[in-house]
Amino acid sequence: QVQLVESGGGLVQAGGSLRLSCVASGRAFRNYAVGWFRQAPGKERELITTISWGGGSSTYYADSVKGRFTISRDDAKNTVYLQMNSLKPEDTAVYYCAADRISVGWREDEYKYWGQGTQVTVSS
Repeated sequence: QVQLVESGGGLVQAGGSLRLSCVASGRAFRNYAVGWFRQAPGKERELITTISWGGGSSTYYADSVKGRFTISRDDAKNTVYLQMNSLKPEDTAVYYCAADRISVGWREDEYKYWGQGTQVTVSS
């Protein structure tokens, strides 16, 4: 069983930065792929970035965040980070991290473990 806890959300002005953290309980976290999803009001939850297991040699970014967001992991700390720069009002959403014992995941249904979400609000 893995429990995920996100933190780092908040209110920021457009152009600003935030770093989200996703801390996992349990052992062998390096054997889990992790994805960050977000859900804006009135919209479906969407995948924005993933990082593969085993040190995170493979990453993926949605076009909407490419070049602005960076995912990374520190398996010694059981933590995955999402560095968000050049934030835009359209980045406003609840951000979720998800994990599962797979090499990499592209869809919600590939992830068994989810955090509770952290709100990110970007003002114009």
